Parts: sequence; C-alpha cells; structure tokens
Amino acid sequence: MDHSLSLRAVRTWFVALPDTEAAAPLARKAVSHATRTLRHASGRPWLVGRWAPEDMVVGEHEDTRVAVTGEHAVTPRAAERAAAVVARARSLTALDRAADWAGSFHLIASSGGQVLVRGCAVGLRRVFHTETAPGSAMVGVASDRADVLAELVGAGLDERRIALEMLTPAAPYPCAGDPLWRGLHALPGGCHLTLPPHGRSRTTRWWSPPDPVVPLTEGAGRLRDALVEAVGVRTRGRDLVTSDLGGLDSTAVYCAAVRGDAKVVAYTAALHDEAGDDVYWAGRTVQALDGVEHHVVPAGDVAMTFDGIDALDDILDTPSVLTVDRNRRMGIVEMAAARGSGLHLTGLGGDELLAGTPARLHALMLTHPLVALRSVRGYAAKYQWSRRGVLRQLLDRRSYRAWLERVARDATEPPVAVDEPLLDWAVPPRMPPWATADAVAAARELLRADRSVDPRGRGHGEHRELVAMDGISQWARHIGQMAAPLGITVSAPYYDARVIEAALAVRPRERITPWRYKPLIVEAMRGIVPEASRVRSTKANATLEEEAGLRRHRPALLALCEDSRLARLGLADERVLRDWCRRALSAETESYLLHPTVACEVWLRSREMTPRPADGEHGER
Repeated sequence: MDHSLSLRAVRTWFVALPDTEAAAPLARKAVSHATRTLRHASGRPWLVGRWAPEDMVVGEHEDTRVAVTGEHAVTPRAAERAAAVVARARSLTALDRAADWAGSFHLIASSGGQVLVRGCAVGLRRVFHTETAPGSAMVGVASDRADVLAELVGAGLDERRIALEMLTPAAPYPCAGDPLWRGLHALPGGCHLTLPPHGRSRTTRWWSPPDPVVPLTEGAGRLRDALVEAVGVRTRGRDLVTSDLGGLDSTAVYCAAVRGDAKVVAYTAALHDEAGDDVYWAGRTVQALDGVEHHVVPAGDVAMTFDGIDALDDILDTPSVLTVDRNRRMGIVEMAAARGSGLHLTGLGGDELLAGTPARLHALMLTHPLVALRSVRGYAAKYQWSRRGVLRQLLDRRSYRAWLERVARDATEPPVAVDEPLLDWAVPPRMPPWATADAVAAARELLRADRSVDPRGRGHGEHRELVAMDGISQWARHIGQMAAPLGITVSAPYYDARVIEAALAVRPRERITPWRYKPLIVEAMRGIVPEASRVRSTKANATLEEEAGLRRHRPALLALCEDSRLARLGLADERVLRDWCRRALSAETESYLLHPTVACEVWLRSREMTPRPADGEHGER
C-alpha cells in the first residue's frame, strides 16, 4: 500500500495545523506535496494543501484569519468582517453567528493561537482529525480528506474498520463513513473542531435541526427561498452550467437555475425499464420552458450497475457503495465536462429531506394520535406492511444503544424482509454470507465499543432522516472526488444547512404523508417549476439496471474475487464470495448484499496504484 498516494495524486486537499512549533515536522511534510500555504499571524503554516487561488477566500483582522472554501458567495470583505467579529469577541465560537452564509463550505479560522475547522450540517463537507506526536509534544491536526491525513501522520490501516464497512445495507450511525486508519476520527455533522496550540482537540456542536413546528404553506415559501438562494450562489457569475433533469428533486434545482443569467444545459438519462418515465417528464418541463438545451442519453448508452468495477482508478478517501454504479452515475458528469461546464447540479438529497421517513410516526403517535393512526393505515396499505410488524415497531421504546446491541448480536442473521415496516431506528444491517468469523467478531466489537452513544436526532424519525442525509451526502462527496480530475464540480444544493433547516422546520404530519408525493417541494415550486411537471408523483427505479448489469458484468465481478484483498486480510471467504457472484441474484433481496463488499475490495485495490501527478504549481500566501 502506497503511503503517499493521495498526498501526491489528489488534486484538491487541505490540512489545518495548530499555531505551535511542535507542528513544524507535519508542516514540512505537507508543504513538500502542496501547492499552497497560508500562514498564522505568527508566520507558522496554518493551511497547507492543493487548491486553486480562487477556491480559497481569506479575510484577516489583526491576528485573526478566516478562510472559506467550497460552494458559496463569500467575498474577501465578508470574510474580513467575520474575522473582525472573532477578534473583537476573542472567541472562535463567535464565528458561528458571523459566518451564517448560504452555500456549502469548509470554514477554517485562526485566532489567539487556536484553530477552528468546520464542515457542514451533514456529511458533504467532512473533517477528519487526529492527534500525533511528530516531535516531543502532542499535536492536533485536521484535513478534509482522511487518506491525506493518514499519509501525513503515518497512520496504519485498521482492518477491523474494513470489516464494519462490509455490513449491508450500511454500517450504522455513528460508525458509518469513519476513516479506516488507526487513530483517525471523523467530525460529526453540525460540529466544529478546535485545535489548541497545546493539549487535546475539542469538538463542539454549532448546528442542530430546528423544531418542526412551521405550517406547510409557510415552510414551502421558506424552502423556495432557501433553494433558489442555494442554486444562485453556485450559478452566479458563470456563463455555462449543466444540470440533471430527471426526478422531481432535480427538476426543482434545474428550474431554479434557469432563472439566473447562466446558460443551463440539461441532461436526462433514459432507463432500460419501460416504466421509467424521467424522459417523459423532462420533456414536459423543457417544452414548457421553451428554447433550453436538453440532451437525452439513450438507455443503450447508459452504463449498467457493476460496469467496469474491475478497472476503476478513482482515489477515494473512504470506500463508497457508489462504486457499483460509478460509470452509470458519472456518464452524464463526463458529458457535462466535455460540454465545457465547470458546475453540474444534481437533485441528490431531495428524497431524504422531502419524502422524509414514516419513522416520524413514533413522535406523531404521542402528539396527534388520530392523524398518526390514519397515516399508519396508509403506509401499511401502500407498502404491504403487516399490522403485527407495524405495532411491534411502534411500541418498541428501547434506546438507540439497545438497538445497536441487537444489531451486533444479530449480525449474522438473514436480512430483514423487504416488506418489513420502516419505523425502527434503521434497517438492521447484516454481515454478508462470505464474511469470515474474524470479520464478524471485529464488526461486533466496534458496534459495542461506545456504550454512551446517543442517536443522531431527537427520536426515531429525526434520527433516521439525518442519518440518511449523512449517508447519501457522502455519495455526493464521492462523486465530487471522482469528478475532480475532470475539472468539474458536482453540486447538491439540498444539503445546504439553510435548505435542510427550511425543510425540517415543517410539521412532519404535513411534510411526510402516504397520501401525497413530496408535498413540501410541490408547494414550494409553484411559479418556478412549470405546472405541466410540478405535480409529478412518480419516481424512476433502476432495479432492471442492477439485474441486467449483474448478468452482463459478471466476469468483472468474478475478477475482483481473484486474489481478493479482503480475503488476504482474513475478512472474506473467497470461495463463498465467488460462488455468490456466479449465481442469478435478485436486485431486491440478494445482489445489493454485494455492494459494500465490492466498495471495500475496489477501495483496497485503489490504494495500491502508482500515483498520478496532481496538477498545479507551488505557491504561497
């Protein structure tokens, strides 16, 4: 495994260092691979990494520095004003109110010898951190990429964490998406990290979901304003942007974008399934808008699931289940980059935020029991849930910690049925049939490691929605890492904190219902999305792409089984895995079990690649 692969090959990354001479060895190593260095007021390195000069906005006031990088409209003057607020307050936490900006970004500040590093409300802008002793003193250090941080501090791979990544459908909160190197940690969404010059780093929460008390009509107006603003800060000043135009969520983003000055080119991928109606609805939208450029990608030109999985060379900092669909999802992004776009808009995030989860019924039963019972009947009929299963989950008041213990205990049980009600803390994940006894033991040990863990949100529903946003926002993050070599940013405006707040503030009984499809976005988009497509109530399904892709790309899947890296680590039984891959598998109940394992196998192989040189010239400020 190459111990400087990402430091040398990744196009964009940053490392934040505390204002202390003890960090000098880390700074020297980072600078040797970097193209940019920003300094503390003391002159010591503060931010080191690779980025284009225009991608990092910096403001200074006295000994305070504030830097912003990501998707935003923050000017140097605005960053300077925020730095002044922090300097006057003599507290980095003053940044929470001074930096209430639209967009999605990393925020890094240096003041009074301390450093603050902040991501976003969910998992899109991640922060990884560790404490190390490059000399005689302990030093805290943070980065936006886990692999870069691991290589910088010389952290070794933690095979136990890889075992946990094999859980299907995913590792549960708070384990999901953790870095796979010893001693590294992921900052939770909505928190910031403080690196003092001496002593241990501190984690503090800066964002929490709002109380869900706003009526639907008022909330729709707030969501409309927040989403239009989120799209606007991304498209403003650009001549050309591209956008997905498929489901209702991406249609809303696209229609918000065409209100601006940039030329917006739309792309719609057709599905092999004749029931997939994205092309039909996209056509209605384009016809109503008149004169827009729209490209339909024929189904035969769209890659299927498992396409090319034995030849992927993306350098991701964590395994991603998106790997199995990498070529299918990246096809349009590659077309957009070839068209000359530097920004591609997606509707990722809309499902979790706008459709929500029926698990909100737990809280609704206590406050509005008649409304809740009516919704229970609606969901049970819609998804064919059994009454016994619904009652069992609604009456289950065990803690999240107790639920995690059950997950650990039942890790090798068969997967839950597809018609199991969705009212629990999450779908209980399972280890796949090819997981070895060592892998199962490691996963159980990690699931039981934190006896004091609290759920991500208040109650089953809020927890489940936030965890889903954490998980899918990491898909968007991984797509961004895949797209970076193409010189294009893939943007998911639904994950902006202001957009999330506007949606989650709406009363759950109005936002989440079996009787209407995403009522909040339908109401919010009046006057923005053409009436011909605003009331769409269908969503395309790619199950056919999964099953056909498995048949077509079985040789590539079997190639991954040869000399399996997971088998080398003692985590997978290569024979069982190979036999499973040879079978005809149902997309609904079987082949999805392969996704996390394929993600881990491809990721482990990617760490053995010869690094490609990253672009850019060395520079300093």
